[in-house]
Amino acid sequence: MSVYDFKVKRANGDVISLKNYEGKVLIVVNTASKCGFTPQFADLENLYREYGNAGLEILGFPSNQFAGQEPGNDHEVQKFCQVNYGVSFPIFAKGDVRGDDSNPLFTYLSEAIPFTGLDEATPQGKGLQDFLKENFPQYLEGNGVKWNFTKFLIDRKGNLVKRFESPVSPVDMVEDIKRIL
Repeated sequence: MSVYDFKVKRANGDVISLKNYEGKVLIVVNTASKCGFTPQFADLENLYREYGNAGLEILGFPSNQFAGQEPGNDHEVQKFCQVNYGVSFPIFAKGDVRGDDSNPLFTYLSEAIPFTGLDEATPQGKGLQDFLKENFPQYLEGNGVKWNFTKFLIDRKGNLVKRFESPVSPVDMVEDIKRIL
């Protein structure tokens, strides 16, 4: 199985195959408009602008699963991303990214690149770990997405390269991205 075997729904309702992105380096990320990590949209957009011509594509998947931090409909999400962060990379239809109703792409990604923990040596990693432990301990179990802005890096052949948990800034992904571009 490969990421190219999946079909995803655009915000306008159209369904497309990820095979359309074959030959590109992909960052697949679950997003939310009302999250402490929402400012990562700016860094993701900067990566897209800097490396898009070299073959980087960023695919955003809004989800309201984590403390209701993506309350808007697909149109509102699109508008928020464009107006507040100038997002020009594709933002797909809102949906679940963990659990029984998870987008199958995220189920695949989460199992293919297992959760290895949050970096508690950083304030953001420790903060998220403590927050989840106290409020959503079930999220720390298994390999499912733990929170908004979990990022999956995929090479040009559809191979999963690395998983970056929510607290990891997109800026900290640059060396890994450049290595596979």
